[in-house]
Amino acid sequence: MPTLAELPFLPYLDDQGEIIHEFDGKVGAYAIFAADQTLQYIGYSRDITASLLQHLVRVPQGCHWVKGWTCDRPSRTLLETVRTDWIAESGATPPGNGADEARWNQPIDAKVHMTPQEQADYASADDQGKIKTLKQVARRVEAEVLKALGDRGVTTPIRFDPKLKEEGLLGLKPV
Repeated sequence: MPTLAELPFLPYLDDQGEIIHEFDGKVGAYAIFAADQTLQYIGYSRDITASLLQHLVRVPQGCHWVKGWTCDRPSRTLLETVRTDWIAESGATPPGNGADEARWNQPIDAKVHMTPQEQADYASADDQGKIKTLKQVARRVEAEVLKALGDRGVTTPIRFDPKLKEEGLLGLKPV
């Protein structure tokens, strides 16, 4: 297992604006860094690239560099140990593993972005009306997210799960 310091910084996006493909379908641990290479999040995944895409959608401004380590015979214990060791090595808990953990790991909650009018519409609606309002809010927030990603130069296709929009959530549709 390498230390975090031993691993090279890799750009999050390639020259075409796609998420790098070094970790496609690979199991391992990864660390995400902001543009100034400050550590933002350390995680592990059964498909690192899929996880990187989730994080990019949720926190586009925090995802500029990545370091990763893959393994052929992973276990949850091994991956958790790597994550714990890398956090200890960094000297501080990264924001995505501390106070901002939900932002990095959970679907985007469009409900917290409701305008006062949307809140009023939601409060006065029946069940079907509530779903309709949540879907409208989710679509508006989705457009804002896609614009932020476009401004970042991201060209990787992004598809949100339509069923989650009914709950006012934006999560990527499983491939």
